[in-house]
Amino acid sequence: MPIVKVGESESFENALKKFKRQCEREGILSEVKKREHYEKPSVKRKKKALAARKKAFRRTKLAVR
Repeated sequence: MPIVKVGESESFENALKKFKRQCEREGILSEVKKREHYEKPSVKRKKKALAARKKAFRRTKLAVR
């Protein structure tokens, strides 16, 4: 859980920026998006396989150059 300590002379905008940066570093938003909808295990496997195929294709494409 991100905690931001705000100094007396610090503005709300600066504190909010610090909080957003800390949330981004900890990966909170990506985790929320990932858990937003349930995804069946079979769908996860298919997506993972598709991503692996795309990555392999990109690697071979770069190796040819």
